[in-house]
Amino acid sequence: MSVAYKLPAVLDFRAAAPLRESLLAQRGQPLTLDAADVERIGGQCIQVLIAAQRTWAQDGRSFCIEGISGEMRRALSFVGLQSFFTESVAS
Repeated sequence: MSVAYKLPAVLDFRAAAPLRESLLAQRGQPLTLDAADVERIGGQCIQVLIAAQRTWAQDGRSFCIEGISGEMRRALSFVGLQSFFTESVAS
């Protein structure tokens, strides 16, 4: 069973350290992030998500993002990462 974690609306540089800590607290468990409410995301938080995805892959655990908001999709596309994360589809 995957742990669900809802990403906050604002993921700017001030949110990077708390996001990292929150994700690390879930390490070792399959993780699904809910990104539907993300209104703004900066480079630092994108870096945290990349590091988390790689950490989960190294641990052999699933790491998915569901409901990627339009704004988050645009930010990921802007830095060339539109296809980097696995997006799950709610059933």
